[in-house]
Amino acid sequence: MIAAIIDRSPLILLSGLGALTAVLLLVFQDTLLSLVASVQISSTGIVRVGDWIEMPSMNADGTVNELSLYSVTVQNWDNTYTTFPVRKLVSEPFKNWRGMTESGGRRIKRSLYIDQNTVRFLTDAERQQLAHLRRLTDFMARKTRELEEWNAQLGPAAETPGNRRRMTNFGVFRAYVEQYLIGNPLIRKDMTLLVRQMPPGPEGLPLEIYCFTNTTDWNAYEAIQSDIFDHLIAILPEFGLSVFQSPAGRDFAHAAPLSLERS
Repeated sequence: MIAAIIDRSPLILLSGLGALTAVLLLVFQDTLLSLVASVQISSTGIVRVGDWIEMPSMNADGTVNELSLYSVTVQNWDNTYTTFPVRKLVSEPFKNWRGMTESGGRRIKRSLYIDQNTVRFLTDAERQQLAHLRRLTDFMARKTRELEEWNAQLGPAAETPGNRRRMTNFGVFRAYVEQYLIGNPLIRKDMTLLVRQMPPGPEGLPLEIYCFTNTTDWNAYEAIQSDIFDHLIAILPEFGLSVFQSPAGRDFAHAAPLSLERS
């Protein structure tokens, strides 16, 4: 009808309308994308005000303070603010810690790096001494029976120490750590609890502690984690083990007088 009134070809009108639409989309693309993203976010609930999100691409790591139609404002833990378009939440990856908060438990995933040169078999005297530790009494009794039954099947071959199964100080320490965590009232027992040996490397033999605290409060979480590792590092010598750390200048200074005396 418009083409007939102005006496022009409909193709000209359609071409102009297409060009105008392209210009409008180019000018308002951020607005349109943000509008679509806001609808997706509100319908799915992937982000809410008050959530702790971590988005490295936007240098955002903190609490969502404002979630508007066009932008998101995050108060970072250093009290700075990061603002970015809301469409970034559906186009780029980010981590939302809401699930951790709602679960009521925060994960500890950290390793003790053991000096591999200190790992060895336990002597009979050391086994008896470690059996007096409250957290190891049942384990040592059960493990001793298991090894005695297994070694008894070897017959004369059991006279060779290399043929027998024996306890190692590292294995007993791993059992101690597990019982220590199980007995800790600040660790969740209904969530994953692992004490596992990881592949050795130049930094030593990692013993990873994987568990969850019974609180998500940051201060309490750090205090629980620190207390656990303080205790484990301090009790390592009881098992004849030591942590690995790269030599420092002080270590070489102590070694130098010994070298001179020997020469």
